[in-house]
Amino acid sequence: MKPIKFLLLCAIIATSCSAPITYDVLIKNGTIADGSGNPSYVGSVGINADTIAAVGELKNAKGNLEIDATGLVVAPGFINMLSWATESLIEDGRSMSDIKQGVTLEVFGEGWSMGPLTDKVKQEIQENQGDIKYDIDWTTLDEYLQSLVKRGISPNVASFIGATTVRINTIGYEDREPTIEELETMKTMIKDAMEDGALGVGSSLIYAPAFYSSTEELIELSKAASEYDGMYISHMRSEGNRILESIDELMRIANEADIRAEIYHLKMSGKENWNKFDAVIKKIDSARAAGLQITTDMYNYTAGATGLDASMPPWVQEGGYKKWSERLQNPEIRKKVLKEMRTPTDEWENLMYAAGTSDNLLLVGFENDSLRHYTGKTLTEVAKIHGKSPEETAMDLVIADGSRVGTVYFLMSEDNVKKQMALPYMSFNSDSGSLASEGIFLNSNPHPRAYGNFSRLLGKYVRDEKVIPLEEAVRKLTSLPASNLKIKKRGSLTEGYFADLAIFNPETIQDHATFAKPHQYATGMVHVFVNGKQVLKDGEHTGATPGQVVRGPGYKED
Repeated sequence: MKPIKFLLLCAIIATSCSAPITYDVLIKNGTIADGSGNPSYVGSVGINADTIAAVGELKNAKGNLEIDATGLVVAPGFINMLSWATESLIEDGRSMSDIKQGVTLEVFGEGWSMGPLTDKVKQEIQENQGDIKYDIDWTTLDEYLQSLVKRGISPNVASFIGATTVRINTIGYEDREPTIEELETMKTMIKDAMEDGALGVGSSLIYAPAFYSSTEELIELSKAASEYDGMYISHMRSEGNRILESIDELMRIANEADIRAEIYHLKMSGKENWNKFDAVIKKIDSARAAGLQITTDMYNYTAGATGLDASMPPWVQEGGYKKWSERLQNPEIRKKVLKEMRTPTDEWENLMYAAGTSDNLLLVGFENDSLRHYTGKTLTEVAKIHGKSPEETAMDLVIADGSRVGTVYFLMSEDNVKKQMALPYMSFNSDSGSLASEGIFLNSNPHPRAYGNFSRLLGKYVRDEKVIPLEEAVRKLTSLPASNLKIKKRGSLTEGYFADLAIFNPETIQDHATFAKPHQYATGMVHVFVNGKQVLKDGEHTGATPGQVVRGPGYKED
């Protein structure tokens, strides 16, 4: 009897060992690009709840939900290093234009952040809201992020605290240095935000009032973030004539504040600056070799988008929009502004001058309904209608619209765009909201990067032009930014990490948005999961809103 019992025991063990493992979700037969940059391979991913439970061959597995990913790339969800979905997610939490490209984390905070906000600043925001109207039911940055989650959002969200925001809270829009007490107040705001999970401090130095900040002020603010292992990330003082000097400033801040630093949307603006690419990269590489942790990000177009304020001297904008508008209506001041807009200078960043001609300025965003018929026209075309110079027309439009007027500037070289993509420390951003091709979003024409930036990388530049390999592109969209930001358990298809996944067809992924017709979704992204919940199914939004707040390394739970 003993041999029979032994054989029976073996049979029981063999049967139990061969029983299939069941996951909540099993994504099988996909081409796994895990975010490391290593060669992809055919395999499967098992998900339980919000977590990646297993990655590999997983032969003896089944799922309560099974997805056959044959012919599809299975990657970690993409990280948008510079998102302006701060208000668009309030209007529409589905994050349509980015979810349809596989973006599962929106990172905010280019100079301006949605907290902390004083009562005065809250009132200013309320008064100056555009098409998207909302109550400000928060004060701190973390309260804002949590308010998005409560409203229901599809992607995860994270944010830097804006150097501009803490300056406006403390000093307003004045062109002066902070007092010692004011600087301490600003630093306290940053420390509080870092403990709440902010990723670091962000600056945007071509715009007033950020333009008024000294390097020393920025060093002190960065020191406050450095205490919590945060990052300093910057739209530098110049991306054109003085780009090399601006990189020197960023490196000085990184060195003296002992902080990691990143350059927002690296570019060489203006044709006369395109040849500075080698000098720019040599400077960054030398800093990295010397031990500074300098990284960069970019969007994949030769045009940028901002406002007409980037074509006017910062001094005329001191005090905020109302003061700016009043000054532009003063004949003597207008003459001075007109002269400065037409004169080459290294003192401030004049994007109209850098664009070379007003033909290269596309007007895309108006608040005033009576001006929206100009949407999509060049500044040259509108100037001809008005019978005035482009510079005078720009001033008139700012006054009439009650805003800085959304503007696209054609500034960059396609060759430089391609060369930048190959940099090992380059990640990617849209520098836009996450929009929908419906409702109030149709009131203005965004830069097409809002609908196409990430799919453009994978379609045009990876598949069609082979600028970088697919696995390297995925690394730059996932584990690289996650590592730079020191975000835990995101950016990689690794057991125990959060189940944020982008599953796409590498043969069909494609951007369709153009400057003339920007409200066109990208195609080829098949499935997207955020925290284990399917947000995109067969290219269509499921309506799920599982997005959560992602916090930085200084986060201290209560």
